[in-house]
Amino acid sequence: MNSLMTYSKAGLTLTERFEGCRLTAYPDTGGVWTIGYGHTYGVHEGMTCTQDQAQAWLIEDTRSATDAVNHLVSIPLKQSEFDALVDFVFNLGVGAFARSTMLKDINAGNLAAAALQFPLWDRDAGRVLAGLLHRRLAEDAEFNAGTPA
Repeated sequence: MNSLMTYSKAGLTLTERFEGCRLTAYPDTGGVWTIGYGHTYGVHEGMTCTQDQAQAWLIEDTRSATDAVNHLVSIPLKQSEFDALVDFVFNLGVGAFARSTMLKDINAGNLAAAALQFPLWDRDAGRVLAGLLHRRLAEDAEFNAGTPA
């Protein structure tokens, strides 16, 4: 087990960029009520929040993704790899990551194979979404940052 890592400002910026911030609840592409930067817990139609609340939820919500990556990944990671994985887990959920081929490849030390998994997660509710593919490619680029070609 590697020592516990923290989500960097660069990682948080990645999540903010792809989630965007909406202060009024809306159904996401899968029909889940969402508010702020992708916050879903306890969200219902008609709900509103402040920018400060959205930011606080983002910190809380990324903490659970950070904890998951710290506990599920058994090899040392570079900060860029960790940040990419936290954004991925924030967006997909802990369960999906825990069962993923990506995690198996990472824990086997095959980071190149793991990186190839990012673009495969481009669907929501069975539909390919250009925005998700764009996010996966950004996560892939972050994961491979500093890795020689």
